[in-house]
Parts: sequence; structure tokens; C-alpha cells
Amino acid sequence: MSGTSAPLMVDLIISLDGYASAEGWPGWWGLEGPEYLAWLDDEATKDVTMLMGANTYRVMSGMSGQASEENSGFSKEEGDSLAGLAAVPKIIFSSTLQEPLAWPNSELVSGDAVEAVKELKQTRTGTLSTLGSLSLCRSLLSAGLVDRYRLVIFPVITGKTGSERIYDGYPDVALDMVESRTFDGRLQLLEYIPRVIDAPLGRG
Repeated sequence: MSGTSAPLMVDLIISLDGYASAEGWPGWWGLEGPEYLAWLDDEATKDVTMLMGANTYRVMSGMSGQASEENSGFSKEEGDSLAGLAAVPKIIFSSTLQEPLAWPNSELVSGDAVEAVKELKQTRTGTLSTLGSLSLCRSLLSAGLVDRYRLVIFPVITGKTGSERIYDGYPDVALDMVESRTFDGRLQLLEYIPRVIDAPLGRG
């Protein structure tokens, strides 16, 4: 950890070949299970402030609102997990959205995200955690602000239909593993401490 009051975690779901989503596939690639969803619910009860950009805000606020309706199309577990996001504190980085934001507990920041997160790390308690928002994650990682890098890897390869390649534009990063676990016998969580590096490892 960097010694700041609020550690920052980049938190991503990903296919085995590095995509955040895939055309025609449902959310979580249709592979979320009860153990994983229960873990998500437990994570939502912790002292976490979520960080996201405008596109993720639009998608997730819509899904959260839909999940709270009858006949939403989500399973009960999916619906509970998505609807529960309304109660989580959220900071939205956008120069296009305007206040007031409709999703409860959402705060809009229109200035530079990197500078804002530097301040948040000093003034907030609990954990700051990204939700989606790949360009935001990339900027925060490149700026050296990320204390934890957590992936949940879904066992699919979406080479034909995959979209949103997660690692494009990343710097070189060394990763020191601090946690791993398996959900529902198929999803793999990997958590690392990241270090942006200037040269390949193992060269003196």
C-alpha cells in the first residue's frame, strides 16, 4: 500500500483473452454463479466508493434501475446485486453529464480525474474502487495511483465477438500476487499489487 488513507483498487471482469465484454453475450458472459454473486453482495456492504466514467454510469445506472422493476429479465441474484449498487457511494468523472445525477448516491466531478483521485486518496476513508471505465483505469494506473489490481477471469475466449480490449494502451506493469480464489468452480479471482515499470524485469 502507498500509505494513503484510501487505497485505490482497479476492479475488472475479463474474458481469458482480455476483453471486457463481447457482442451478443449476456452480462458476465452468462457464467455468473451463486457463489460469485454472493461475494459481489458482500463486497457491496464494505466501505467502498466506486469510481466510473460517463459511459459506465449510463449503462450501470440503467441496469440498476431496470433490476429493481418487476419482470426485469434478471435472475433474483442478478437483480439484487445490480439494484444494490444504488446504495453505494459513487463518483462519476465526466465533462458531459450534468447534475443532478439520477442514480442515488452519485457525485459528479468534471475536472481532471487523475488530480481528483489524488485528492480523494488523501481525504476519503475506506477503499476507492473502479467500476468498468477502462480509460479511467488506464489513466490511474499509468499515473501510479493504483494500490490493488483485481481481475475476475471468466473461462471464455471471445476472439470473434470480444469488444473493449482491456490492456490496449497500458504501460508495462509488474504484478505481485496477494490473493487468488475460485468462484463456482469456474471463475478465477486474481489480486495483485501493480508497479509500473520502465524496463523488462530480470535485466540489471
